[in-house]
Amino acid sequence: MFVLTQKHAQYYNDALAGVPRENLVVQPKNAGTAPAVLYSLLRLEQINPAAAVAFFPSDHYFSNEQAFMSDVDLAFAGAHRDPNSIVLLGIEPEGPDEEYGWIEPEREMSTNATRDFSRVRRFWEKPSREVARVLMARGCLWNSFVMVGSVSAFLKTIRRAANELYRRFENVTSELSTITEKKMIETVYAGLPDSNFSREVLQARPADLVVLPVRSSKWSDLGSPRRVFSVLSDLNCASFVTRESPNSMAPVDGHYERARFRSGEVI
Repeated sequence: MFVLTQKHAQYYNDALAGVPRENLVVQPKNAGTAPAVLYSLLRLEQINPAAAVAFFPSDHYFSNEQAFMSDVDLAFAGAHRDPNSIVLLGIEPEGPDEEYGWIEPEREMSTNATRDFSRVRRFWEKPSREVARVLMARGCLWNSFVMVGSVSAFLKTIRRAANELYRRFENVTSELSTITEKKMIETVYAGLPDSNFSREVLQARPADLVVLPVRSSKWSDLGSPRRVFSVLSDLNCASFVTRESPNSMAPVDGHYERARFRSGEVI
């Protein structure tokens, strides 16, 4: 299932041409990650209320995808053992980055063959650099926003943390997967304020969370030019990056640069 925004249709229509329409959750506008997650969960609940689900952001990089998916399999195993909790995949931090969410683990929960799952003591969404330094020293983890759990666990947590948002969507659940869904969802989104899933839900409900550290793969959120260039450097593509006019570029370490792609290559 793909969670999309209508205004990006020109970018995803061709790529998703073979995907069944019922697997496309198209939002009328971008209102943040909280409604996007909730909308998709309500669709999934109609298909199979007992299902387990994983969320994967579209702009993230993993250096070893096969190893990372093994961690995802472990997260699914953890979610099946504890169907009332949401499993977060936490990343070993490389520095005190204030642009990421941070996961503070509690005492160790499991050290058997399924590795070291821990309850979450607290979730910190984009703390200051000073606080991030303290969190790093405590052994806290970056939040990858890859999450695994039962549909019911996610919905329960959202209902408890963001009840007003939940009720807005609950009022139109009977219209989902019908010819009136698009119109009703447009009505919901028309008056919907932006809301961030990490801040509004995860940070509010740490008791509902479990964390699994990811140590098998390097990770990056490609949400800024700096991070894109860092990944390109790791992939030995830095020499292919060209410098262009400052008027159309984003600042990166004091320079205005952009990576351009053509025919699958960086030019």
